[in-house]
Amino acid sequence: MIPVLQGIRVVEQGTFITGPAAGMLLGDLGADVVKVEQPKTGDPFRAFRNGLYSPHYQTYNRNKRSIELDTTHAADLEVLDALVANADVYIQNFRPGVAEKLGVGAQRLQALNPRLVYCAISGFGSSGPSAHRPAYDTVAQAASGFLNLLINPQNPRVVGPAIADSLTGFYAAYGVLGALLERVRTGIGRKVEVSMLEAMAHFNLDAFTHFFQAGEVMGPYSRPSVSQSYVLRCADDKWIALHMSSPEKFWRGLALAIEQPRLFEDQRFATRDARIDHQEELIELLGQCFRTLPRDEWCRRLQREDVPHAPMYDTSEALEDPQARHLQLMTSARHPVMGLFRTVRSPVSFDGERALEVRPPPTLGEHNEEIRAEVRGLLEADNETTRRQGP
Repeated sequence: MIPVLQGIRVVEQGTFITGPAAGMLLGDLGADVVKVEQPKTGDPFRAFRNGLYSPHYQTYNRNKRSIELDTTHAADLEVLDALVANADVYIQNFRPGVAEKLGVGAQRLQALNPRLVYCAISGFGSSGPSAHRPAYDTVAQAASGFLNLLINPQNPRVVGPAIADSLTGFYAAYGVLGALLERVRTGIGRKVEVSMLEAMAHFNLDAFTHFFQAGEVMGPYSRPSVSQSYVLRCADDKWIALHMSSPEKFWRGLALAIEQPRLFEDQRFATRDARIDHQEELIELLGQCFRTLPRDEWCRRLQREDVPHAPMYDTSEALEDPQARHLQLMTSARHPVMGLFRTVRSPVSFDGERALEVRPPPTLGEHNEEIRAEVRGLLEADNETTRRQGP
């Protein structure tokens, strides 16, 4: 991590993805993120595949410390209160109303610490007819209109990773950083709220703008048609992706690479608009062509002609690409109990320095004693201050 947020303490009481993702992003920037978890079970994502250290949990919980607290017990609530009183940020992703029942609502915590930036993440928002509905990634993608752009009508099934969950975490961290910057001027924290529905609707901005401004309801092939994007199978059953866009030089280069220099004299493919109108025919033509040679040969030819392309890697291949290796995208650390932890580093560099150091995700309660000792020190300091000030 690059510690641009060094000195910022985050108390994260998050589960699954949205809250933990927001905490991880702040931790990647050097914040001290204290993950508060239920005793014995912890974040439910821990147990998604054997034990309490599943790959699901590891994905969103690096660069954190873990403490077990049952805030229904007065002693544990006192520890949480001491952490919050000395924190800069608190993050939760409970359903609306749950935080208040647990004694960790914004009103109570900001009364303890007026400088606290309180971040509440929900599925559908804190009010309205759907506020209390359960929400997961696919639900938010569907409700925002985004899933409609991913589903293949010929094979309608949900595809891809947890985009809505992850993006909501990004938007939450973005809001927190804005509130922290404002606090420099005002000295007062904010309540930052973001829902999965709002996050995905904003991420789907292109589709909404086309509807608002042109009356166009986009479908799964709308953007790939306009951007002239292709995925093509090669002779070795590996795949390659092209994103041709509009510059004619790319099309001339493609024609040379496939050894059909006069291809784009064909009126069906001669102009951008024609290629959009006849994309299905172009897909068929390019598909037949690309099946004649292995992927590496096509990459060599396309690179020679400066055509925008990339091998369509799977996860076992992507980080082995020479450019990915040059950028040191994969980083690792060793947990004293759980062993080797490998991950993809933060993509943000500062002054040319890459975030190569990472702290492995904590085991449940790994930092119980360490954090409790810090809290005792904080409480003793507060008591000493009160004693000196007198009655």
